[in-house]
Amino acid sequence: MILKSINPWDGSLIEEFEEYTDDKIEQIIAGSGEAFAEWKKSGFVLRRSLLKNVAGLLRSNTKRYAGSITREMGKPLHESMAEIEKCAWVCDYYADNGEDFLKPDIIKTDAELSYVSYEPLGAILGIMPWNFPFWQVFRFAVPTLMAGNTVLLKHASSVQGCARQIENIFKEAGFPESVFSNVVAGSGKVSRLIDHPAVKAISLTGSTVAGQKVAERAGSRIKKSVLELGGSNAFVVLDDADVGKAVDIGIKARMQNAGQSCIAAKRFVLQSSIAEEFISLFRQGIEKLRQGNPMEDNTDIGPLASVKQAETLEAQVSRSVDSGAKIITGGTRKNAFYTPTLVTNVKRGMPLFEEEVFGPVAPVIIFNNTDEAVELVNSSEFGLGVSLFTSDISQAEKLSHEFSDGAVFINALVKSDPRLPFGGTKNSGYGRELSIQGIKEFVNAKTIFTAK
Repeated sequence: MILKSINPWDGSLIEEFEEYTDDKIEQIIAGSGEAFAEWKKSGFVLRRSLLKNVAGLLRSNTKRYAGSITREMGKPLHESMAEIEKCAWVCDYYADNGEDFLKPDIIKTDAELSYVSYEPLGAILGIMPWNFPFWQVFRFAVPTLMAGNTVLLKHASSVQGCARQIENIFKEAGFPESVFSNVVAGSGKVSRLIDHPAVKAISLTGSTVAGQKVAERAGSRIKKSVLELGGSNAFVVLDDADVGKAVDIGIKARMQNAGQSCIAAKRFVLQSSIAEEFISLFRQGIEKLRQGNPMEDNTDIGPLASVKQAETLEAQVSRSVDSGAKIITGGTRKNAFYTPTLVTNVKRGMPLFEEEVFGPVAPVIIFNNTDEAVELVNSSEFGLGVSLFTSDISQAEKLSHEFSDGAVFINALVKSDPRLPFGGTKNSGYGRELSIQGIKEFVNAKTIFTAK
């Protein structure tokens, strides 16, 4: 099987990658398991030093790595450069904090000494997506490696160039052989990877359907999984909010990465009294966004990652319009490009309300009071994050506990931050990445009890 890397800007073939044979995959996984025997004893001082090396390589080659992201999946170069910098940040964060996060917890019992020791599990498989081809990998891999595990990467078929570069970065930084390994494989090989006895746990970032399949397979083998899946984040604006500020943040929250983010604002839930003003300002803002070659500095939005992705988005909008939604601006596709789009009169049952919308389309839903807003937000099958805009912070903090999502950001867009746990509820998955919670997902919390 050949995996193809296609430039969505012009449809040109970047490179072809031959899928690894079963024998080669077996060698790589076995090597990862063998490398774990030494890596788990390497100690935090060495791991910290190597992660600092990785951060240095990322920062000294930012534009080169960013160019690979932009060519393979289409985001503007300046966004790709910010992605590389964020990867360097997460390396620094866990290099500086990982040892403290994993220090034993002394617990007072009737023992002479009792404590919890946090110990690595072994080879951890990461199944990663194309939309943030560096960040998603680093977000998973860095805490996993700092904890003393080895990493196996099964990246999305369309970003194999990025996958190869990431593997080379860890090698160049001085990580021992087979501590970080890239497996060139399509989705048909995933079950084989999960089943291998050397693989002790799985982290997947991807669609809900992919998550269901991975969770089922991992569960049948009694292996832990962490799933970061789809989202349909609500962007809630109350009548006392700074509407201009909410619009500016909302445009970024919906349109960055051409809307191809699990935590993008995907449902604009507006209180009726400010809806007209918000819609007018939002329309003006997105009509000024420049679409074009993502390698050029003045481009705000590049193409979607593939023509297929753009066609899926086009169909979601079309079916919603057929059900009564109204396009205010945008709504046109050319190849992999889809114009920034604002849609009103969106109701339950429409694809723009019920499904994850992975592209630069902003659906608007109107509510009259906060009880109705909470009910609209929670009615989604997803539960990743909510943005809530209001000048009444006390009310916002109370409302934040009414939402069933994994995160609530008040007067801000939902974003991932190494210092904060990241993850969702319902069909958005389970488990957490980042912060202290993330590094403890793939460790054995071992109780040590010494009698008096």
